[in-house]
Amino acid sequence: AEPVEADIEDLLKLASADDDAAASSSFARVADRTSWWPGRRDFDNNNNNNNSSSNNSNSNRTPAPTGSLAKSPGTECVYIRTWGCAHNTSDGEYMAGLLSAYGYSVTTDQPDQADLWLLNSCTVKTPAEHHARNEIQAARQAGKAIVVAGCVPQGQPDAAFLRGVSLLGVGQVGRVVEVVEETLRGNSVRLLGKEKSATNGRRLPGPPLDMPKIRRNPLIEIVPINSGCLNSCTYCKTKHARGQLSSYQPDQIVHRVASAFAETPDCGGGACEVWLTSEDTGAYGIDIGVDLPSLLDAVVDAIPSGGMLRLGMTNPPYILRHLPAVARLLAHPRVYAFLHVPVQSGSDAVLGEMRREYTLADFCTVVDYLRDRVPGGVTIATDIIAGFPTETEDDFEATCRLIEKYKFPVLFINQFFPRPGTPAARMHREATPAEVKDRTRRLNQLFRSYTSYDDQLGSVQDILVTDVSHDKQHWVGHNKRYEQILLPMNQNWLGQWIRVRILATGKHHMMAEPVDCSFNRSSSAAGGARLQPAVSSSSTGHLLLLSAGLALLSGCLLAYRLRKLAEADEAETVL
Repeated sequence: AEPVEADIEDLLKLASADDDAAASSSFARVADRTSWWPGRRDFDNNNNNNNSSSNNSNSNRTPAPTGSLAKSPGTECVYIRTWGCAHNTSDGEYMAGLLSAYGYSVTTDQPDQADLWLLNSCTVKTPAEHHARNEIQAARQAGKAIVVAGCVPQGQPDAAFLRGVSLLGVGQVGRVVEVVEETLRGNSVRLLGKEKSATNGRRLPGPPLDMPKIRRNPLIEIVPINSGCLNSCTYCKTKHARGQLSSYQPDQIVHRVASAFAETPDCGGGACEVWLTSEDTGAYGIDIGVDLPSLLDAVVDAIPSGGMLRLGMTNPPYILRHLPAVARLLAHPRVYAFLHVPVQSGSDAVLGEMRREYTLADFCTVVDYLRDRVPGGVTIATDIIAGFPTETEDDFEATCRLIEKYKFPVLFINQFFPRPGTPAARMHREATPAEVKDRTRRLNQLFRSYTSYDDQLGSVQDILVTDVSHDKQHWVGHNKRYEQILLPMNQNWLGQWIRVRILATGKHHMMAEPVDCSFNRSSSAAGGARLQPAVSSSSTGHLLLLSAGLALLSGCLLAYRLRKLAEADEAETVL
């Protein structure tokens, strides 16, 4: 869910450094991939063969443009915009790869130059849906052809704001070329069915993992391992779109990971980091008779020295089954010691009304076990929903005590928004809208009241640099605990491991300077532990003071941006 402070890519600085450069380099790689090519199918004939169950596709014909000859198919420009989670980002990257492989030009920052807008939407929260709705309206005003993909059309295809536009469901990502072609011909297409296996009839988790892809960040490969989940949380709209748990086979996942790293002899041109993502990674494989630890062991074996793995979000009920194995894997030198485990509330009563299927004690067991058993420490990120309908003031205070106890370094605070069609939307509200906003504000104040990185000032660490900060003034790297570290842009460190000294600390990041850029990553300390205290001469001391001052200014600017994001989110009226 989108946090009040900022979304996960914003806080951890995981956005693309340069979309144009990324797209250009990726286009060249995609053009060489000829083993998979999107098949063209005539929609009229295809509809005759798929007019029943969940696999049907409907095409509502509208008059094609007249007056001038249409462009040749596959030569138009498509603007792609994606909102939401890493899984949705991966879907968007696959759609960009397929369109580019078929000959379309793809842009992420020049909508005015595009013939068609492909809007990959998110339905997790009301503001996220509003972003897509506003973009649809802008496309209509600009006279653009429109395809809406992602969770919004899958979860509520009959929404009024989707009338007259083409819809592409989360299970039909592999057919994006067909939908784009038909839409550019003046047709309104709806492909919302879930694809099934031809061998056993089981619902497929998503598109084939070996399809062409244009990564938003060329250094980071996002691999979905399953789609959907086993829970039925009363506030969740995503379940309406992604459905029940459906897992990819382990060999498919391992092959995709290995292929991403093998694009070039080293990590500099291909991926140097992989994320495994889903709606609940801990539930992986339950539907196909395998489990998460066995998958992770196979994936880690496929990652070359210097590459890193980040495990995606997992809910407490399923990760509890695998705590010893997960602790062992998080300690591996090629795995970030980072785990996102949403708690949502510190009250068992509220967790019960949410149907979260765990207690507060279960969540604390996960956090305590991993913090105790992962050498060098582990970063636990979590989520809180403020103002769930049945939340009382006592429930809220219990949540505050939980935050005070653990002082989570990464905390996503979400103001409750009732999502249409969910049980929570029909519940009686204990708190008024003003009280819900006040609780959101108090949670943000509590989160900002403590710091997490001050004890690392002056330490020397190994980090992998994978991105550029949003202000384009710093390189962004992460240490073994996936803590964000910013570097001056006086040399290109992208895709490289370097040893740095921490000069200053902030709420969401640390500032550093390189101290050794030539060491062998494979022989360095496991995962980049803190290697030594800072010992500085007088001149180095002046440099530290200057760098710390610049870091403080950067941190203030970042804090101001985050505060504005929080104020904008809090300003939205709670229905």
